[in-house]
Amino acid sequence: MERNDRILVVDDDPDIRGLLAEYLGGQGLRADCAAEGRQMRAALRAGPVDLVVLDLMLPGEDGLSLLRWLRDSEWAHLPVLMLTARGDNVDRIIGLEMGADDYIPKPFEPRELVARIRAVLRRTRALPSSAGSSEDDAPCLTFGSWRLDTVARHLVDARGAVTPLSGAEYALLRFLLRHPQRIVSRDQLLAQLAGRDAEVYDRSIDLRVSRLRRRLGDDAREPAYIKTVRNEGYVFCMAVTPCAKATR
Repeated sequence: MERNDRILVVDDDPDIRGLLAEYLGGQGLRADCAAEGRQMRAALRAGPVDLVVLDLMLPGEDGLSLLRWLRDSEWAHLPVLMLTARGDNVDRIIGLEMGADDYIPKPFEPRELVARIRAVLRRTRALPSSAGSSEDDAPCLTFGSWRLDTVARHLVDARGAVTPLSGAEYALLRFLLRHPQRIVSRDQLLAQLAGRDAEVYDRSIDLRVSRLRRRLGDDAREPAYIKTVRNEGYVFCMAVTPCAKATR
């Protein structure tokens, strides 16, 4: 029997937790709930989680702090869907910059939340085989001073230090590595990384490129890896070489 996807809902409102647990369960998803960061960490350690629904307005350790912790932890790859206050673009932008995969403003329809959860899960799981390149099966790709482990989905620098990637960061980098030294438009990136079944924040691609540049130590003013082509999109400048062995 297949395991139902386990969704971890982190929200301090008991009514919302109860509603979502019941609704997600009725949609064939396994819903676990946490009211704050300590409970979230305990739930993550209790067993595999497929996606986190994270409210940004939490008491004490807020959602942005928890998102930052996730992206620097062993769960860095875990997809995160943010719950934000309607019209609060600042938190939305910061969340996307920090590696959130999608967002939905409150109040929301539970049906829309389920649609977005399933869209994020589809995108995340489609990454390894979403293109037909001969490099898709390579366990390791090298470019510049970096290696990408496509099994563990993290970066390794020249000293062997590991940099974990979020699902959104990995998806963006993997797509760029499939199309090195070619201009890819924002629309192409949106279609590949966000799909057309969910509303996408206008600047989400630019914010994710900015975050990925920081991961690579790339100077946005004089980038060595990802260059901006005005009015056209982005180009990954380095040659990409498949490796015979995973990095670690």
